[in-house]
Amino acid sequence: MSAAETPAPPPADSFQRPGWFTRKVFNPSVAGLTKLGISVMGSRVLEVKGRKSGQWRSTPVNLLTFEGDRYLVAPRGHTQWVRNMRASGGGRLSLGRKTEDFKATELTPEAAVPVLRAYLKKWKWEVGVFFGGTGPDSTDAELLAIAPDHPVFKLT
Repeated sequence: MSAAETPAPPPADSFQRPGWFTRKVFNPSVAGLTKLGISVMGSRVLEVKGRKSGQWRSTPVNLLTFEGDRYLVAPRGHTQWVRNMRASGGGRLSLGRKTEDFKATELTPEAAVPVLRAYLKKWKWEVGVFFGGTGPDSTDAELLAIAPDHPVFKLT
């Protein structure tokens, strides 16, 4: 693992719970379309084994392709899927009937800055509220300041 891929310790309280609309309407709708094979701007269904139960857990995510590599960003912070991904080191992504296994490496906050910028450029309209007023036009220093609260995983 290179220095750019060694994660910083996670802040304990940096998780933003989804509201009722997201839990009951938005996420199920995106997950349903994705399961039918319809990607909503790069959406996939992420499945990661639970770190305690060992059971597969799923959630819709935005898969970012940036400079030839693929990334998952956690806009809501250190969520359960992030914690499970850290424990398992990978998971699987689904779009329709196509499922692919992957391994994941968490980036350091410094290495995550350009990925966060690209992610916000594509999805700020959807997830910008979780990034404390930062966006794709923010300075590197501003993105670095929020990076520890938004884990980024490089997929292989």
